[in-house]
Amino acid sequence: MPGPQPRPGILDIQAYVGGKADTEGRSDVAKLSANESPLGPSPAAIEAYRGLATSLHRYPDGGSIRLRAALATFAGRDPARIVCGAGSDELISLLLQAYAGPGDEVIHSAHGFLMYRLSALAVGATPVAAPETADLMMSVDAILARVTERTRLVFLANPNNPTGTYLPSAEIARLHAGLPAHVLLVIDAAYTEYVDRPDYDDGFALADAAPNVVVLRTFSKIMGLAALRLGWCYAPAAVVDVLNRVRGPFNVSAAAQAAGVAALADTAHLAAAKAHNDRWLPWLTAELTGLGFELTPSVGNFVLVRTPSADHAKTMLATLEAGGVLARAMGGYGLPDCVRISVGLEAENRRVVELLAAADLARVA
Repeated sequence: MPGPQPRPGILDIQAYVGGKADTEGRSDVAKLSANESPLGPSPAAIEAYRGLATSLHRYPDGGSIRLRAALATFAGRDPARIVCGAGSDELISLLLQAYAGPGDEVIHSAHGFLMYRLSALAVGATPVAAPETADLMMSVDAILARVTERTRLVFLANPNNPTGTYLPSAEIARLHAGLPAHVLLVIDAAYTEYVDRPDYDDGFALADAAPNVVVLRTFSKIMGLAALRLGWCYAPAAVVDVLNRVRGPFNVSAAAQAAGVAALADTAHLAAAKAHNDRWLPWLTAELTGLGFELTPSVGNFVLVRTPSADHAKTMLATLEAGGVLARAMGGYGLPDCVRISVGLEAENRRVVELLAAADLARVA
């Protein structure tokens, strides 16, 4: 007799594979595969984390009250409309668990964050990929063309990972205006702190004005707390109520909450991380372009390099790894001819350029 069977959609999931973390036999590895902050966490956050060492027998605050208050001050928003999670990944899963299921459809950009598709499949919903433009820009028209009576959520990473592109505020407004009232628009702003463009909008104002907009944020990028799995969302009161009903009672650890509060208060460290990216993202872009590589213009903390073929991308990855640099393969994102490289420390960025220049890969078809 057959054993227990998973619900429809589960066996269609190809497990998420994160950026490679180490290379056997090397101690000087530059991990530029996961868009982590090269400056690491705030010293204050480290101290707050250590301060929890003698309280590991205590349950965390189930409501993340101090953390939500700190986030409200940081973002200038109502703490009652904030929900914290074990990374924004958990919040993506909770939103899908609450608002979608078998027979429903979930729209995402074709080359958007993989967890939108995987999490939709996990609840039995059908993920629908909206094509991007030739220059890897998200397309409002393509998204709206795929909305049906079965659509329940639209996920939009803005800026997008792995392309580094973004939609200006006017396009976000047009997208929202074209959605039926029952469709939840989820704006994933994981990289928002890196963006300075005058036409960019983090989504908070739209979430304030509309009952069907949620904004996701994370501590994993510029805050440098990826290991602690800490994310949050700003949402309408009704959505907050639903999320608090379906989330675990202690879904955010005490250590993550304490480190998060301290990280938010350390504005100098945040400014330093932003300044570092402001300097080295343009430098890396210019240097790689100068070598002959085609790059997608990025407003995040990474660059997406397009090569002539999937085999060429594999050669680039192998060349970098042989030199102690770990970059990210993009086959899982439907971009097998691309390589994503995070902005690292100065020496790491220079090593990337030196390795690729020595190999002359941009001119090897």
